[in-house]
Amino acid sequence: MATAHSLNSTLRSFIERQPMFFVATADVAGRVNVSPKGMETLRVVDDTHVRWLNLSGSGNETAAHVQTTGRMTLMFCAFEGPAMILRLYGQAKVWHPRDEHWQSLLADFPDIAGSRQVFDLSIDLVQTSCGTGVPLMDFKANRADVELVPFYEKMGEDGVRDYWRRKNMLTIDGKPTGIFDEL
Repeated sequence: MATAHSLNSTLRSFIERQPMFFVATADVAGRVNVSPKGMETLRVVDDTHVRWLNLSGSGNETAAHVQTTGRMTLMFCAFEGPAMILRLYGQAKVWHPRDEHWQSLLADFPDIAGSRQVFDLSIDLVQTSCGTGVPLMDFKANRADVELVPFYEKMGEDGVRDYWRRKNMLTIDGKPTGIFDEL
């Protein structure tokens, strides 16, 4: 296991090759949340800073956790090629479509129906480990391209906002996610 306080060109290249990553967050009390992410929604801004576009889903735990603690860990696993696990630890901020910087943040990402938040992670620790326990798997396609994105495209913008009201306003622990200004 090796640690550092920033990325380097080797780790940046590793991140860019990964078709998926995992995000972990927790509030001061309640459940820890771990979610898989993908679809080219992550951008390395510099060696101590990454952003990722969060798409709508059945829950919204990450936003609530980041609002209260700011703590976030991203994990990347090599499912192909040489074994490695990379974790990025740090403090995050969440940006919503109502926020002033939303449009400028979106400029770095593809236009994807159901885009819900942008998370901005300031890295304070980078950790690599061997990853020899991670299985070798072949990447075939992004499931989201054929299932998730068409689902939200069909809903349209108003339908997505209605979905957020029904499914994304509270965490599974009953805490507000901040998806809208009001609860």
